[in-house]
Amino acid sequence: MDYRRTYRSAAIAFADLVSRIPAARLDAPGLGEWTLRDLLGHTVSSALRQVPTVLADRAPTLLVPGPEFYFALVRSASDEMVAAARKASTDDARATGAALGDQPATAVSGYIGQATAALAGAGDDDVVATPAGGMRVRDWLPTRTFELVVHGRDVATAAGVPIDLDPDTLAETAALAARVAVALGDGETVLGALTGRATLPAGYSMI
Repeated sequence: MDYRRTYRSAAIAFADLVSRIPAARLDAPGLGEWTLRDLLGHTVSSALRQVPTVLADRAPTLLVPGPEFYFALVRSASDEMVAAARKASTDDARATGAALGDQPATAVSGYIGQATAALAGAGDDDVVATPAGGMRVRDWLPTRTFELVVHGRDVATAAGVPIDLDPDTLAETAALAARVAVALGDGETVLGALTGRATLPAGYSMI
């Protein structure tokens, strides 16, 4: 599966979704304590805006050998670190959402252009500095596709507007979710649920 193509596909689907959100819905509930505008801001910041910055920042050492370990490392953080990260994420989501203005689709398209241009100049095995440590581009970018797909679906649900994700992009994201579950030690539980032999614990999440 071509991780570059699935990232672009997810980005295009997200841009199309944003272009169809009624302006009156932007300040409606989004996800948890976030408004829909905040949710858009978080998605743009995490999956689009940071891509050129990360791709331009080379790391001296490979520390995270695969995309599943990126998310698994986040789960291993202390309660204090998680609380601080959540506050910073919320502050950034609100600031970015506000900066998107009343026509967020225009801003989103601009960020996509910048991200895909930066990606075109990056090598698959370039090691870049991510919040979790040094990662190969081919391992880090799928974590951004994951953000676009998961939060794109959150946005679609909150806005009451469907999102059109292609099968390869969904497959890559679902497979990564399963790989994260395995990295966390939950592989047998998730496999049992997917094959109808067990059920997931109430409220289970691999993120």
